[in-house]
Amino acid sequence: MSAQRATAVQNILEAPVAPTLLGLAAPNVLAVAMMTAVTFADAWFVGFLGTADLASLALVFPFLTLMQMMAGGSVGGGTTSAVARALGADDVTRAESIAWHAVVLAALMSLVYMLVLGVFSRPIYQLLGGTGAALDGAVLFSAVAFGGAAASWFIWVVAAVYRGMGDTTTPGRVITLASVLQIILAGALTLGWFGLPSLGVTGTAVALVACQGAGALYLSFRLMAGAGRLRLRPHRLCWRDFADILRVAGLGLFNSSCMAMTVAVATGYIGRYGTAALAGFGLGARLELMLVPIAFGVGAALTAAVGVNIGAGQFARARRFAWTGGAATFVLTGLIGLIVAVRPDLWLDLFTADPAAYPYGVSYLVIAGVAYGVFGGGQSLYFASQGTGDVRWPVVVTLIRFVIVVAGGAFLVARDWPVEALFAVVTLGLVISGIGQAMCLRTRAWSGKAGA
Repeated sequence: MSAQRATAVQNILEAPVAPTLLGLAAPNVLAVAMMTAVTFADAWFVGFLGTADLASLALVFPFLTLMQMMAGGSVGGGTTSAVARALGADDVTRAESIAWHAVVLAALMSLVYMLVLGVFSRPIYQLLGGTGAALDGAVLFSAVAFGGAAASWFIWVVAAVYRGMGDTTTPGRVITLASVLQIILAGALTLGWFGLPSLGVTGTAVALVACQGAGALYLSFRLMAGAGRLRLRPHRLCWRDFADILRVAGLGLFNSSCMAMTVAVATGYIGRYGTAALAGFGLGARLELMLVPIAFGVGAALTAAVGVNIGAGQFARARRFAWTGGAATFVLTGLIGLIVAVRPDLWLDLFTADPAAYPYGVSYLVIAGVAYGVFGGGQSLYFASQGTGDVRWPVVVTLIRFVIVVAGGAFLVARDWPVEALFAVVTLGLVISGIGQAMCLRTRAWSGKAGA
C-alpha cells in the first residue's frame, strides 16, 4: 500500500467492512432524507396558496426530479465511480482529471436545462395541459429554478467527487444544512414570513437556487483549496475521462427513465379503474418515495466503496461491501414494508379518510409492502454496480421490470381483472428487480474480467 493513500481510501481498502460502510452511508442517508423533506415542505407551503399554485408546482416537479436524478444518480454516480476507481489504483492525477471533467459536464448540462426549461418552458408546460394562472406560475418558477440550474448540478456533482474520495461526511453535512436553510427560506419567501416579500410559488424556486448554490460554492472552493484527497483544478480535456463518467451516467439516465416510465405506465393502467383506485394507489405508492433516502444513501456509499476496491483489484472485498450494504437496506426497507402491510392505516391516515380511495390504498400496501425489502436492497445493489464502472446488466434488469409491468398490466386490463391483480403485477416487478440486481453481482464486472 502506498504511503500516499488518504485515510478514507485506506479505510475502504483495509478497515472492517460493516463499520466502514456505516460511516460512509449515515451522512448520505441523512442528506437525502433532508432533501426529501424539502419536497414535502415545498408542497405544504404552496398548499396554502391555492389550487393554481399547487398545479404550477405539479407541472414543474417531474422536471426538477429528473434533473436531480441526472445530477445525483447518473452523472454523480458515474463521477463517484470513476474517481473512486482511480484513487483505488493510486492514480491521483487521473482522479483530479476526472473531477475536472465532471465539473465541465455539470456546466454543460446546467446550460442545457437553462436553455430548454428556463427559456422555453411555456410551450412545454402547455403541451402538458398547463393553462391560465397555473401555467404562468410554472413559467416563473422555471425561469428561476432552471435559470439557476447550475446550483443543483454543481452541488450534486461536486458532492459526488467527495464521495469518490471516500468522504461522505463533508457533502452530507453541507447538503443537510443547505436543505434545512432551504425549508426555512422557502416558507419565508412563499408565505411572507419574517417581513420578507411573499413571492408565492416562485419563492420555493428562489430558496432552491440560493441554498443549493451556496452549498455548491462551499464544496467547490474547499476542493480548489486542496482540502480533500485531490485538488479541483483545470485539466486538459480528453474523451477517455468523459467516457469513464458517461459509460455509467448514460446507462444510469436510461435506468432512471425506465423506472419513471414503469410507474407512469402502472399509473395509467390503474387510472382505468377509476379516480378512487388511482388516488388510493397514489397514496400507497407515495410511501416508496420515503424509501429513497435509505436505498440511495447506502447505495451512494457503496458506489465509492466498491469503486475504490475494484480500482485496487480487491474484487472479493468489493462484493463483501455490496452484500453488506444490500442486506442492511433489505432489513431497513423491509421492516417499513412489513409494518405498513400489517398496519396500512399508519400511513394512509396521514393523508386521507376518503371512504372511496382508502380501501385501494390499503390493498396496495398489503400486497406491495412485503416486497419493499427486496426492492430496496436491489436498488442499493444497483448503485454498488455503478462502482464497477459497468451497469449494463443492472439496466437490463430494470428493463425487464418495465416489460413485466407493461405486458402484465395490458393482459389484466384487457380481461377486466380486478385492480388487486394489477397491484400484484406491480409487486412482482419490484421483486424481480430486487432479485435481478442481486444476481448481477455474479457478472464479469465483479471479477475484473469485464471489457473496458
